[in-house]
Amino acid sequence: MVHVNQTRRQFSLALVSVWVLGCQPATQGKVPRLSAASRNTTLGPGDLLRVEIVGEKDLPTEFQVAADGTVSFPYIQDLAVAGLEPQELAKKIREGLIEKQILLDPSVVVSVIEYRSKMVTVLGQVQRPGSFNLLPGMTLLQAVSMAGGFTSIAQKNRVNLTRVSDGKAGTVIINMELIYEGTSDDILLQSGDSIYVNERVF
Repeated sequence: MVHVNQTRRQFSLALVSVWVLGCQPATQGKVPRLSAASRNTTLGPGDLLRVEIVGEKDLPTEFQVAADGTVSFPYIQDLAVAGLEPQELAKKIREGLIEKQILLDPSVVVSVIEYRSKMVTVLGQVQRPGSFNLLPGMTLLQAVSMAGGFTSIAQKNRVNLTRVSDGKAGTVIINMELIYEGTSDDILLQSGDSIYVNERVF
């Protein structure tokens, strides 16, 4: 009889344990497995660039890649830049200035202000859902902030992040309350990421 009671007690404890585990939030502690954000920094139509030539203060510094993938730079005219890395464009500008004998040994630095050819989408319970230009180093927290932040009925501990990697889409559930608290790392985004903020269940 004692053995039967012990068996029942163990079985009851096991049921309680399963119930407690099943009721835990979808994301706890560390961020769930997610393929690392691709470091795709190639240039494309619409991208805003900063081009600085050391010592040359009279030249314009901000440029936008045209729809045909070119940039019109002083003295060099139209440069095909789509698909180039910023440092590759810097080299191309330097070579063009030397070739046209504008400068003998220019030092050129190209940086991206905003990737308008690359987008992320934020939908669901945010103030301004929609698609947003990817900023260099943009994170999940920054994307939600650009969308105006959460609504009053947002389920902050259940935010879906969908990412395409190697041609396959995968979705993870992020507890953003942990990111706000500083107990979980923010997540670097890549072009094409889709964020969906769920509604709280009342």
